[in-house]
Amino acid sequence: MLIARLIADTAALETRLDAFAADLAARGLAMAGAQLLDAGSDVLEISSPDDDMEAFRAAVDTHFAPSDAILARAPIAVPQVFVSDMDSTMIGQECIDELADYAGIKDQIAAITERAMQGELDFESALRERVGLLAGLDEAAIGQCLAERIRPNPGARTLVETLKHRGCRTVLVTGGFHHFADPVAEMIGFERVVGNRLDVADSKLTGGLVGAICGSATKQGVLEEEIALLGGEVVSMAAGDGANDIPMLQASTYGMAYYAKPKARLAANGWVDRGDLTALLKLLGIFQNDWVG
Repeated sequence: MLIARLIADTAALETRLDAFAADLAARGLAMAGAQLLDAGSDVLEISSPDDDMEAFRAAVDTHFAPSDAILARAPIAVPQVFVSDMDSTMIGQECIDELADYAGIKDQIAAITERAMQGELDFESALRERVGLLAGLDEAAIGQCLAERIRPNPGARTLVETLKHRGCRTVLVTGGFHHFADPVAEMIGFERVVGNRLDVADSKLTGGLVGAICGSATKQGVLEEEIALLGGEVVSMAAGDGANDIPMLQASTYGMAYYAKPKARLAANGWVDRGDLTALLKLLGIFQNDWVG
């Protein structure tokens, strides 16, 4: 069984559904049904009795892009655990790039960040290189950066508060830094934060990090730890945008790529390419009159 829940442009919907069904048939798949989740909803659910997810996904992308979507092999349920990346997912910025601007080297650091997020560079070595370039920067620049530059993405708090209201455990896990992640988590409503720690001496960044690196393996490990704590059959959701989110996205029931780099989007079984973070609530079948926050 294959299920796609999606939000897309509703113009010529019947024509696109007919083309989608014909495309499925050409790929050897059948369409079992297609209906809106609710009379007032913009979420379309399409199902197939077949099992070729790759072909199903290709047809969805061909006929409905740009869209927000979840693809699944079983009825879609509200998750019990939600683990999310921070930079460019829950917030609209890359914190280290913005902080680098206070040291006058934003372009240099942003270029490294982009290559790391595309999966072209090893995450840990790229992180250490960028942090090293910030040596000597006043710690006070972090507070200034937070106040002046760092903003949640639209829908972030509503997403997290609504999931918590439904009994979902929420965790922010980042390859960035606790100096940023702790206040961001408080702002948005996350219950737990995992990230990296900048080393500071005499109120200046030393260019080093304290403790183990929080990278892709840690992100996946945090998700698996939270699932194990609940026990049994746990429905999980993860969200991220970059290459270091891929293991976490793949390990979750619903791996949601948020305006993601191509490798991360391809690894995920869901994506947001069109709306804001509240699209995740719509795709889970939580309608706006039930949102919190």
